[in-house]
Amino acid sequence: MLFVLALSAILAGASIPQLLGTLDRSRAWAAARYLAARMSMARAHAVMRSAHVALRFEQGEADTTFQLFVDENHNGVRTSDIAGGIDRAMNDSVRLSDLFPGVVIGVAGAAGTDPIRIGSSNLLSFTPAGTATPGTIYVRSRDGLQLAVRVTGATGRARVMRYVPDSDTWVESF
Repeated sequence: MLFVLALSAILAGASIPQLLGTLDRSRAWAAARYLAARMSMARAHAVMRSAHVALRFEQGEADTTFQLFVDENHNGVRTSDIAGGIDRAMNDSVRLSDLFPGVVIGVAGAAGTDPIRIGSSNLLSFTPAGTATPGTIYVRSRDGLQLAVRVTGATGRARVMRYVPDSDTWVESF
């Protein structure tokens, strides 16, 4: 009986790292899908309100936050209008790592350096016609899984991609 208990403890101890890696990957997938859903929601708000709506990404020293803004003066969401209080926030600022521990908006070495590739203003803007600023937001797990949320400009569609290091390619995921 003691032997069975000892063997069970050893096997359980050996499986913990695998379990933690699976948990990290699951959180990364959930975070990428959450981000894609927020982008789809921003697009829907833009169409419903007949106004530009944008997700603004702000890179801090440790992490990146994002927040939804609506155009109030009919000239598109602009950084200067946000700073001046003209274009208003639709929600509080969100930090992905607060919702999904161990997951950040970031890139592993192979994918590049800038995790937010949507232009210099870091505004992912959606129009009343349903189009968007094209771009990619990179999501990385603690164990190194690299995902990307890509937005197509013509349709405003957000899709999740996974980086495959062995073949140095990105594959679409569902």
